[in-house]
Amino acid sequence: MAVQTIAGNATTASVDLGPAVALSCRECGERFDLGPLFACASCFGPLEVAYDLPAGDPEALRKRIEAGPDNIWRYAPLLPVPADVADKPNLNPGFTKLVKADNLARELGVTGGLYVKDDSGNPTHSFKDRVVAIAVEAARAFGFTTLSCSSTGNLAGAVGAAAARAGLRSCVFIPHDLEQGKVVMAAVYGGELVGIEGNYDDVNRFCSELIGDPLGEGWGFVNVNLRPYYGEGSKTLAYEICEQLGWRLPDQIVIPIASGSQLTKIDKGFQELIRLGLVEDRPYRIFGAQAEGCSPVSAAFKAGHDVVRPQKPNTIAKSLAIGNPADGPYVLDIARRTGGAVEDVDDEQVVDAIKLLARTEGIFGETAGGVTVGVTKKLIEAGVIDPALTTVVLNTGDGLKTLDAVSSTSQATATIKPSLDAFRAAGLASA
Repeated sequence: MAVQTIAGNATTASVDLGPAVALSCRECGERFDLGPLFACASCFGPLEVAYDLPAGDPEALRKRIEAGPDNIWRYAPLLPVPADVADKPNLNPGFTKLVKADNLARELGVTGGLYVKDDSGNPTHSFKDRVVAIAVEAARAFGFTTLSCSSTGNLAGAVGAAAARAGLRSCVFIPHDLEQGKVVMAAVYGGELVGIEGNYDDVNRFCSELIGDPLGEGWGFVNVNLRPYYGEGSKTLAYEICEQLGWRLPDQIVIPIASGSQLTKIDKGFQELIRLGLVEDRPYRIFGAQAEGCSPVSAAFKAGHDVVRPQKPNTIAKSLAIGNPADGPYVLDIARRTGGAVEDVDDEQVVDAIKLLARTEGIFGETAGGVTVGVTKKLIEAGVIDPALTTVVLNTGDGLKTLDAVSSTSQATATIKPSLDAFRAAGLASA
């Protein structure tokens, strides 16, 4: 348990976030007490949670996890949350399906086993429920009364729902031109929803200014001043995938890139499982997926650069439309270290991939899912992804949120009168 002073508040509070012991700078390694901090005071590098993880018998820890609830709280011993987190009012996300995608595998020529980790089964139908659930516990620990975020859509809904369940106020900020389905889903939970004229990067800059103003006192911004804790929720994807594969690492995994945090935390999760002895230490390859209309990390990877040059987003994959991704350089490091790659697909390929996944596996993914499936297909055809190895593809959200992407090409086959003759005339009778 650490003692910290809440920024903007003269009070000091004891913070219980389970195995979390400090915040550590990714760049210089300096450590800070647990608190609502996101940047190193010395070098301005990003902070992440440091742990005192369970030591001892891996088999005992494995059994403890398997005996836990069917949600992310089964991994509470590895997360920055109190031990009694499962007893608190929250949405209990996670432990979503890992679908053995044999039909899609045949279509793509994969022989080593292809799986889709389908996170559309979360409470608000995207992986964002995972990260928000962790951020809510940090917000409680630090005494925040308002939960907020900058969002490309899915996060706004997840924050609104989680705040409602936790009894907190919510006020979230989105670009003004989001898909209508995501706007409605974010607004329905009763919190404030504010559209900002501009793109996501403009929204994020505004939120950073609000944090530094007295107007933002008492506000926990899940992806800004609570970002170190929030990001840890993505590790649960790594934990679940390995457990669902029989406590083994996938050979290859394809992950969509928005800020890049999800990819970096999945890698962190894999590394933690290795260190704890819960999975065998063996090579795995991580591939990042972007939409061509917002592909700054892919562009940097292909050019051999270490610096990610910002882009102005122009793509139907709005949930990934972050032109200046905070974790972009770390994504490059991980892709290169693991022997992976970062690739992109255009909007037409995104739509084709959404329909391919739906047609072969009955999974209707949102545009981000179309990006990962499209990039997987592209990299298999290019000989970059090995079709003989076990491959996991992430679908991070529900296609009902991005209907506009496929509505023009997904309509009724025919409209007929209610008679058998009309049915025959339409040529729909089976041969």
